Amino acid sequence: MTRKKYAVIVAGGSGTRMGSVIPKQFIEVDGKPILRHTIEHFQSLSFKVEIVVVLPDEHKEYWKNYCRESGFLSRYSIPSGGITRFHSVKNALQHVPDGAVVAVHDGVRPCVTTDFLEKMFLAGEKYPAVIPVVKPVESVREILPSCAGLHTCSVDRDKFFLVQTPQVFHSEVLKRAYDQPFNSRFTDDASVVESIGIEIYTEEGIRRNIKVTTPDDILLMKAFMQTASDRGL
Repeated sequence: MTRKKYAVIVAGGSGTRMGSVIPKQFIEVDGKPILRHTIEHFQSLSFKVEIVVVLPDEHKEYWKNYCRESGFLSRYSIPSGGITRFHSVKNALQHVPDGAVVAVHDGVRPCVTTDFLEKMFLAGEKYPAVIPVVKPVESVREILPSCAGLHTCSVDRDKFFLVQTPQVFHSEVLKRAYDQPFNSRFTDDASVVESIGIEIYTEEGIRRNIKVTTPDDILLMKAFMQTASDRGL
């Protein structure tokens, strides 16, 4: 039986590294906030996805005002963000039933594609936990502390993956994983799920699925959007 689809979009960032006076998810690119670009990708899929957008309490009124003034009045839940990303996702899962497929995605990853998202949801039907990964293309070095100071050594980059979102799970698995105390070792949703003994499967990610964090990332986002426009995507 096909599971109902949910997307939890976590948008609790600030504009610190961006050098912005407003949180980075609200910065406008091509006339729309980054967060709106992200949400619209999930709304454009060939199947219906229930959307949950996690925002800090202090940002909710700002976003609601934008939605009213711009006419972006799609229906979705807006739970409050927590003190960490772990707590934000935990709050969001109160809006997700058992028996669903839930994709957890960064609100500032707006360069995903329809094909990529649909592939991840399809994999989420098959596997209880699946994440997108890409191979590093640059050389990688490991930091080794020593009595003489900070040293590094080269490592085999073929042994490593870079992890992206959306990370997709059977909702009952993800909810069970988040029904435990926070641990500083939790770096993403996959690490939370892995801690309860669930195997993590991987799918090939896409290079354009960047996380917008710095002003340079805005330039990349604009370039990807222009490329998609030129191709009629």
